[in-house]
Amino acid sequence: MLSVLRGVRVLDLTRMVAGPYGAMLLGDLGADIVKVERPGGDEVRAMGPTFVGEGEHKLSVYFAAFHRSKRSIVLDLERPEGREVLWALARESDVVIENFRVGVAEKLGCDHQTLHRINPRLIVCGMSGFGRTGPDRDNAAFDLTLQARGATMSITGEPGRPAVRMGPPLGDLAGGMFAALAIASALFDRERTGRGRAIDLSLLDCQVALLAYAATYALNGGPVLGPQGSAHAYAWPYQSFEAKDGAVVVAVFTDRFWPCFCRALSLNSWVDDPSLATHAQRRARSGELLAAIEPKLREKSAREWCEAFEREGVPSAPVQRVDQVFDDPQVRAREMIATLDQGPAGAVRAAGNPIKFEGEWQGETHGPVPRLGEHTDEVLRERAGYDAETIARLRASGVVR
Repeated sequence: MLSVLRGVRVLDLTRMVAGPYGAMLLGDLGADIVKVERPGGDEVRAMGPTFVGEGEHKLSVYFAAFHRSKRSIVLDLERPEGREVLWALARESDVVIENFRVGVAEKLGCDHQTLHRINPRLIVCGMSGFGRTGPDRDNAAFDLTLQARGATMSITGEPGRPAVRMGPPLGDLAGGMFAALAIASALFDRERTGRGRAIDLSLLDCQVALLAYAATYALNGGPVLGPQGSAHAYAWPYQSFEAKDGAVVVAVFTDRFWPCFCRALSLNSWVDDPSLATHAQRRARSGELLAAIEPKLREKSAREWCEAFEREGVPSAPVQRVDQVFDDPQVRAREMIATLDQGPAGAVRAAGNPIKFEGEWQGETHGPVPRLGEHTDEVLRERAGYDAETIARLRASGVVR
């Protein structure tokens, strides 16, 4: 992990995907993340299909994707004694992240009003499907429903086919990324003002924000975009093609790339044709042009075509599978594989940290994924100042596990 957030103490009360991912991003930057789990643990600990290790060391690799470099404690917040423990931890923390449904945080004593009475400098990030306001504030949400309602699903997939969700769970992951950004911003603001902050993060809001130019078109009298497949609504050609051995994408995003694209394909008669100079002209004749382009591209492999396009300066790439991308020399050079030493369970490999600070990221290491409640005693000693007798009493009563 990196060190830019070294010393920042985070209580991660979240579960499932969005909140844990946001907390992990802060951990990758050096924050000390304590995951507070209910008795029984986060449901994602049991999510398959792939596990490593056996018995008490059995680990879901799905869970591992969102929980490296964290410590785990088990705390029963349904009980008054459990809430007292949480407040003791909050007094010595910088950030609390929770993703309970609206109203549950108040019941469990981890809402921002309660926590700010205990520690006015806390950054409290509340994540929920729809935020604290609006008619649907009490409703639950999952990645699929967020992508559907947030309209990102309506512009994903092939024209004329049923709507499909984006492959990565961006309904959740976008929430985690925006949460990490909001928390880092609030920490910076606290350095200037000394004040804590309450963050109200709606996962639906995050999906709407991702609409970007599709939103500005629709809001300003422009077209309402629908699914385009791999193509672009206006740039042409900007899409996937089938090569001899697989798919390749070509991104002629500006008109200046068009002559280069033609030279790479040896379609030289098109290079200076004024009737093909603009995206609009080419799109109008796309059927005719594809009849010549598609057979040509099937003559060579995707790699050969990418080399040809690179020589001409045309952005292109092979469409790689998830297992192939981690053999990509560029991905390996950027150290985008994180190896987590899980002791008796063995090593788990995961996608690495994309944030690179000059001179610091090479050889970056990550802490392991914690077993359920593995660090309960350690955290209560360090962060709450409890002695062995107090911890033993809490453990005996079932408040902590």
